[in-house]
Amino acid sequence: MPDSDSIPRRHLLAAAFGGVLEAASGPVFAAEKPPLTVAAFPLVDVIAKDLLKGWSQSHPEVRTQVISRQYDDHHTAMTTALSTSGHLPDVIALETSYLGRFSLGSGLEDLSAPAFGAERFKGVFVPFAIETARNRQGAIVAMPCDIGPGSLFYRQDLLAQAGLKEADLTRSWESYVDAGAQLKAKTGAYLIGDVRLLKDIIVRAGTPPGEGQFVDNQGRAQITSARFVRAFELAKKVRQQGLDARVEVWQNDWAEMLKRGRLATEMSGCWMAGQMANWVAPGTAGKWRVAQLPENAYCSYGGTYYAIPRRSAPERKQLAWQLIQELTMDRQRQLDAFRSQDAFPALLAAQDDAFFDQPVPFLGGQHARQLWRDAARRIPVVKMHKQHKFADEVINAELDNVLEYGKAIGQALADAQALVVHRANR
Repeated sequence: MPDSDSIPRRHLLAAAFGGVLEAASGPVFAAEKPPLTVAAFPLVDVIAKDLLKGWSQSHPEVRTQVISRQYDDHHTAMTTALSTSGHLPDVIALETSYLGRFSLGSGLEDLSAPAFGAERFKGVFVPFAIETARNRQGAIVAMPCDIGPGSLFYRQDLLAQAGLKEADLTRSWESYVDAGAQLKAKTGAYLIGDVRLLKDIIVRAGTPPGEGQFVDNQGRAQITSARFVRAFELAKKVRQQGLDARVEVWQNDWAEMLKRGRLATEMSGCWMAGQMANWVAPGTAGKWRVAQLPENAYCSYGGTYYAIPRRSAPERKQLAWQLIQELTMDRQRQLDAFRSQDAFPALLAAQDDAFFDQPVPFLGGQHARQLWRDAARRIPVVKMHKQHKFADEVINAELDNVLEYGKAIGQALADAQALVVHRANR
């Protein structure tokens, strides 16, 4: 990082790292002023530390620290810190799937306020990224750094073996499933790791622009709507035909299937190309290609934002704002992070670099970054709700009831909606 935005993208890969507190510019002494502190999670913390290495040159009077915790631990700690106003950092890194919970509360600073002036920068980012960071009042409360334009990864060799073409996968979600049946029959490979991934993207792709995935602009739950029914029906068809391998992303059996050519497709953010090339399945180099998602669905799989706690130390807020601007709007830093950490830049100026025109060896020399750039600029705004993660868990549980116990789809969705509405009204 669940739905496409809640997948915690490449940060899950760093889950083995424990929480650490690192001083970026020297040891801490009790008599010194408190340092400017950035709270982050693995891989994002590396980007922050790289920036802070040069911070002392332009701000020799300011000490800095990066507090790094595992992905879930970080967001849990930040939830506690914002609610209690205790141990607040000066800058918080937030993953997209948690943004709704934080932005819809009152714990984050209004960056649209005159003291910060974030509105003047909204045109420098891909539109969906900055608009996603607005609260109920329309104020920007976080600045986007990186995004994960989604695409369909597929094994070109397996498609050829099955007598299929890319268009057979992308024409529609129904044709994608039908192609999966032919792939399984001709090659023995599964279409996808787990049907939840298919359900997630169909639900998200059908969300009207500017509305929430689970709740519309009037606050009405949409879990019984046609897009959820379609997603559940196709997921059920995939499971009944044995087209999903029933393996969880990032687990050893999933990685092993990718290595052995047992999974024909993968739907994920652009960063997945780097992860497969570097550690998941490097032996499959040249066999993969990418395409836009079926039906030209455009979405982002995760992303990183930076925010300032409303109750953090007032005397350091302007320094924190300056640091956020460097993290999010420095073109060269954005490109460096993309090259080293697969952090696709939300900054439009960084997307015009020649690096985007270079072939990607792992993808058989395909100019995939151009495809991801096109997707990034077409991704619609989907509003995040404070109960986003809870709703996702409830819907996944009901999908299991349909697939494992034969529960009727209509009843499953009605039950999920009732539970989400009850939780939202508490």
